[in-house]
Amino acid sequence: MNRREFLATGVTGLAAANLAGGSAGAAGTSPRQFFEWRQYHLRTGTHKNLVGDFLKNVGIAAMNRIGIKPVGVFTPVYGPSNAKLYVLLVHDSLDSVVNSSARLLADKQVQEKGASFINCSISEPAYVRFESSLLAAFRDMPKLEVPALKERIFELRIYESHCAKMGKKKVEMFNEGGEIAIFKKTGLNPVFFGESIIGPNLPNLNYMLAFKDMADRDQRWQVFRDDPDWKKLSADPAYRDTVSNITDIILRPTEYSQI
Repeated sequence: MNRREFLATGVTGLAAANLAGGSAGAAGTSPRQFFEWRQYHLRTGTHKNLVGDFLKNVGIAAMNRIGIKPVGVFTPVYGPSNAKLYVLLVHDSLDSVVNSSARLLADKQVQEKGASFINCSISEPAYVRFESSLLAAFRDMPKLEVPALKERIFELRIYESHCAKMGKKKVEMFNEGGEIAIFKKTGLNPVFFGESIIGPNLPNLNYMLAFKDMADRDQRWQVFRDDPDWKKLSADPAYRDTVSNITDIILRPTEYSQI
């Protein structure tokens, strides 16, 4: 077994464990999408825009050609910053997750137009490092939904749980418990919900919401908090102590983001 086959087997096994109870689609494609969430730690000064320029001019189009779409690119407004660029890649299958890097490097336009980025030297790297998490879409929102808002900001919320059982219970609260339905009913505009399969601070789930601006965000969250269905669900003892820590980040899409 070669390295790629080993990696594919390992990722597939992890995904299968996390998606127990779900059904597979044709040709190995899951009915639920997979979200690769990247945090690029950028260089400073004149090198700060190297990642963004590559994505804007070469990378996103190349990703779309191999089936990764849409591609979201965001900068932080509130929350962790430190010269970061957030990138969301939407995959329709685990094969896409495993083999996308090799396919991109083999792309002729990436090789030609992106040569300075992919062939950067050890003394002049394009970025410091990037962190990556792999998420599986929730059953009750299996695919990412691009918001129709022209002017928009995004809120990324990360819910950590103190153990795997409670992490699964919080996912259940969104699905079987009906929290996703309450989100949509009260106008919170969810973009995606994903359970982390691989990444830091496990177990956790991530979700993203879209708003016109911060005033719109505050108003819609208040409608949600006042909703009788939410009050009933949040008081259900079955879902007590499912979340041990929450990270909240406000993001702004770049001009070339597809989300």
